[in-house]
Amino acid sequence: MNAAFWQDRRVFITGHTGFKGSWLSLMLSRLGAKITGFALPPPTTPALFDLARAGQDMHSIIADLRDADAIDRAVREARPEIILHLAAQPLVRQSYDDPEETYAVNVMGLVNLLEAARRSDSTRAIVVITSDKCYENREWPWGYRENEALGGHDPYSSSKACAEIVAAAWRSSFFAPEARTHVATARAGNVIGGGDWGKDRLIPDILNAIATRQPPRLRNPEAVRPWQHVLEPLSGYLLLAEKLYAEGAAWAEAWNFGPADADAQSVRQLVETLAQHWPDAFPWEPETAAQPHEAGALRLDSSKARARLGWRPRWNLRAALARVAHWHQAWQAGEDMRAVTLAQIAAFEQEPSL
Repeated sequence: MNAAFWQDRRVFITGHTGFKGSWLSLMLSRLGAKITGFALPPPTTPALFDLARAGQDMHSIIADLRDADAIDRAVREARPEIILHLAAQPLVRQSYDDPEETYAVNVMGLVNLLEAARRSDSTRAIVVITSDKCYENREWPWGYRENEALGGHDPYSSSKACAEIVAAAWRSSFFAPEARTHVATARAGNVIGGGDWGKDRLIPDILNAIATRQPPRLRNPEAVRPWQHVLEPLSGYLLLAEKLYAEGAAWAEAWNFGPADADAQSVRQLVETLAQHWPDAFPWEPETAAQPHEAGALRLDSSKARARLGWRPRWNLRAALARVAHWHQAWQAGEDMRAVTLAQIAAFEQEPSL
């Protein structure tokens, strides 16, 4: 990561109070960026944003992306050079419960942000974070590439496909190659890391079960996902933003940031590997209750990012799970979680690529 580029760079992050947003805020703080964050309050208690004091070196705005006036005002006042859009309703199962909210946040929230950026005379680069679930899932045994068909069985997945289409429309209509501002989209794999307490997410569900001395109940043990530590795609977003800012239209495309093929593993394999990094055994059980539909297999092909951006993963799944276990054990021991989180970022930055 290029500290010289990010030093004093004005960066606007949506979703900075969430799990990924908190890690990203701390990464950019280490790099010396001038950060403005725009998000709802932290979505969980406890929250990484609070425990790691992620808001301490930034201007944090607590507001709703569905409020077009609020986001327009925030962008005007911050005058960002780079916008990193992470804010979302991020859960598949919640999208079944409240599809209207999912589309309002994930689609119209993006429209509000892009319109605010279009009125900005300072913004040069926008990276819109969508999801690996934006693809029309065909249960293929190989990874999806950026030119595969978009789709989505559930409201969340289809809302992310919609976000990709919105970003492409604004790119074509308002952010053409000769324009000042350029827009790229990024599709990451299933991220894991310390400080994730998201509802209906695998690692939090496991850790909650351990804390209550209950066996974790796995909804779909054989489901395959492209697991990766949260720092992996975040490093890709920053590299993409730098290229987009410096070189413009050549990078204004969709990009996958996923793990090596070997790290697309089943839920069962992930849980059994995590158990090896935990001091006490925790046998799991399959969930027997009926569940909403979720894809059985999902893999990403990140060869484009590797070939053109020079981006590579640094931690394999075993190493990533070791960091997750270390982070949560440090939290249980009452350690300073800002220091622990920053130390993991520093270790990641020094790690060679796989």
